[in-house]
Amino acid sequence: MAKASTKARNKDEGVQAPEAHSAVSSPTRNPFALSIPKNNPFSSEELIQILRTMMSARRLDQKMLTLLKQGKSFFHIGGSGHEAAQIAAAKAVVPGKDWSYPYYRDLSYMMGMGMDAVDIMTNFLARADDVNSGGRQMPQHYGMASARVVSQSSPTGTQYLQAVGTAKGAKLEGTDEVVYVSSGEGTTSQGDFHEALNWASRAKLPVIFCVQDNKYAISVHLSQQTGGSVYDMVAGYVNLDRIEVDGTNFFETYEAFRKAVTRARRGEGPTVVVTDVVRLLAHSSSDDQTKYRSKEELDRDRQRDPIIRMKDALVDAGMMTDEDFERMEKEVLDEVNDATDTAEAKPLPEPSTALRYLYSPKKLNLEYEHNTPSGNKAVIVDAINHALHEEMERNERMLVYGQDVQDGKGGVFTATKGLSTKFGLNRCFNSPLAESSIVGTAVGLAVRGFKPVVEIQFGDYIWTAMMHIRNEVSSMRYRSNNEFSAAVVMRVPVGGYIHGGLCHSQNIEGYFTHIPGLYVVYPSTAADAKGLLKSACRMDDPVMFLEHKGMYRQGYAASLEPDEEYLIPFGKANVRREGSDLTIVAWGAMVQKSLETARVLDKEGISIEVIDLRTLVPLDMDTVLQSVAKTSKVLVVHEDTLTGGFGGEVAARIAANGFELLDAPVRRLAAKDCHIPYAWTLEPEILPQDKDVIQAARDLVAY
Repeated sequence: MAKASTKARNKDEGVQAPEAHSAVSSPTRNPFALSIPKNNPFSSEELIQILRTMMSARRLDQKMLTLLKQGKSFFHIGGSGHEAAQIAAAKAVVPGKDWSYPYYRDLSYMMGMGMDAVDIMTNFLARADDVNSGGRQMPQHYGMASARVVSQSSPTGTQYLQAVGTAKGAKLEGTDEVVYVSSGEGTTSQGDFHEALNWASRAKLPVIFCVQDNKYAISVHLSQQTGGSVYDMVAGYVNLDRIEVDGTNFFETYEAFRKAVTRARRGEGPTVVVTDVVRLLAHSSSDDQTKYRSKEELDRDRQRDPIIRMKDALVDAGMMTDEDFERMEKEVLDEVNDATDTAEAKPLPEPSTALRYLYSPKKLNLEYEHNTPSGNKAVIVDAINHALHEEMERNERMLVYGQDVQDGKGGVFTATKGLSTKFGLNRCFNSPLAESSIVGTAVGLAVRGFKPVVEIQFGDYIWTAMMHIRNEVSSMRYRSNNEFSAAVVMRVPVGGYIHGGLCHSQNIEGYFTHIPGLYVVYPSTAADAKGLLKSACRMDDPVMFLEHKGMYRQGYAASLEPDEEYLIPFGKANVRREGSDLTIVAWGAMVQKSLETARVLDKEGISIEVIDLRTLVPLDMDTVLQSVAKTSKVLVVHEDTLTGGFGGEVAARIAANGFELLDAPVRRLAAKDCHIPYAWTLEPEILPQDKDVIQAARDLVAY
């Protein structure tokens, strides 16, 4: 472990902040006044401009709070007190070359990336041409594609794994790019922070982890968050450098970031830079820090105001006078007021655009189902394996990773067998045993143009990745107003009937169909699995690709294998058997049980039509309703629990859009609302059996 090259932070704990309306000038010299170091690389003009940017950021914070009181926006979270550390970081990286994952206090950093006061106010006022999100996100959620600042969302900590993914991509491409990622010290309590450190340090990735330590996560002090300091906490990671600095000292902080960036560009690995800053405003406009911080503590923070420290240093060095500073204050105030007027005059987003960019607007021009599968007979797992081989051959930017995926294991179900041998460990590799890491890094790879196809070993363990799936993967395109996308394919084995007990038998599709912006696929045959997976690998949107592990090698799910250009469109159900008396709608393992029911009841003179949905999002209701128009009765069969299962959505849409077609109520058959037990005498009592489907179909036909 490399030790800190700098460790000069002020030791006052719990330092505080000035009020939003307070001036940034002081009548007397501050006891924390800086001296400009002899090795300072900036000219006097550059230093004055740095101070001016800091002042602009501060004045913007104050102006936004004024607008908030006027009811012109509804939320603010400020960066006052963090200005020196953020601009120091911005000066050490190259906008448009390097990548950034800022957090909601990084106002000054964003100005260092090239965002001006009009941009900031346009974001705050949620105008249509807001470069961050087009008014779709709350203020201070930054993103600027031109500077490679990736759209951020509200969860704290998810940005760290995304940054690691982007840095992984830089290493794969052989560039000398670095990735900046930041948060407050409270976020270092999140598991994603430590997973990111583990991945980045092990792989020596070029990530600069910036922790802006103002001692408070909303109202919770550092002493209740961390056992000691963040600097001490990260000491155990290999190949990781760590530096702790006084973040209100621009010069000291810039030198720390310069060293970290230089080290990263040389391929020596990541650095954690802990900047000891002050929080001069409450956590947000919804917070009142006087409830939990004393006046004395707040006054100590004000003494370390980075703007006053910088101004005093420039005055002492003869680069400016107090009068120059006062004149600049007035100029900055006028600029912020003018920027506000300009932003207010801009139009709000049109209501008609509210649904735009939920999915890609790009026309893929894919040729679907151009022939009939005619190859050798294959089981589902082999068809999936062949699809991955073919798509990796076709797209050199496609990556496959997850737990145990590389040879010799080739995946616990052998779905990835041979990929690492054929394409190398740069394109198919094992990940840490951490689902959040797998999906989080995939986001970072996807935003820079890779096609990550990741495997979550069991659907039962996907839940640690849910923050990324729900709040990052699915929303990246929408929240960035189509500037970024996260076209990740997540392959997930699911399903029961394998004596897997509570945590190897779950059907989880209902959770994911509820997430806007995410496609959900669930094939039931080998040919469909191959055709749908190949389509997923070529799409420009995220896909949850569910594979029933109990069907991987079942003969009834085997089929003639299609060729390498066989694609199946999403949103097109398959009529597996035609009939006239009853429609059964199913997916996954329930398709076979429905077909068996149709075969049995055919002997009784009952004609059943079986529809395999294949994709749940998008859902092909046209095919379903056409069938119901023919049969007038419908049974929806699914393996997940009855309550909250996706079958309820299908039934509701049939009732809403096909009520006049029905001669009987829509009926559902599903698993009981219970965990799935292990004992083979118990499992059949929970999961639907052939006899259950047959009886439900008989009852409905007789209605």
